Amino acid sequence: MGNTAKLQLHLLMTSPVFLSAIFSWLSAQLIKTLIRLVSGRVSSLKELFELMFWKTGSMPSSHCALVVALATSIGYRSGIYSDIFILACCFALVVVRDAVGVRRSSGIQAKVINEIGFELSKKDMMDFKPVKEVQGHKPLEVIVGSLLGFFIGTAFSIL
Repeated sequence: MGNTAKLQLHLLMTSPVFLSAIFSWLSAQLIKTLIRLVSGRVSSLKELFELMFWKTGSMPSSHCALVVALATSIGYRSGIYSDIFILACCFALVVVRDAVGVRRSSGIQAKVINEIGFELSKKDMMDFKPVKEVQGHKPLEVIVGSLLGFFIGTAFSIL
């Protein structure tokens, strides 16, 4: 690896923007996992790792934490009048809207489709393969994830 590549990697790994985004996502996933562990809703080690690194939905929203931390740290680093901050805010708004709106309603619709499909398959009217139920977020989960991202983005930017 050349000196330029090493320098670029070092700059990435020490960037408050990068670190705040990654740390906020990991923090939200860890909080989500701990909530499930404490409530006794994790039944296997496989489920624990899936929850920590793959599962979506639930409290707090890791997607919202990540994009809000990203926008916050970009705002501190580049200024709130910069084009990149405005882009980050637009990106965050799309993700937040998707988390609480589109993904949530598509998950509710998928659940109803599965219920209907299972009823029809019980009556031998048809074979049914269930659709994936994507779990969106309740508004409080989005707010908590966004606050987590804001505080982590601020912390990485000013400390």
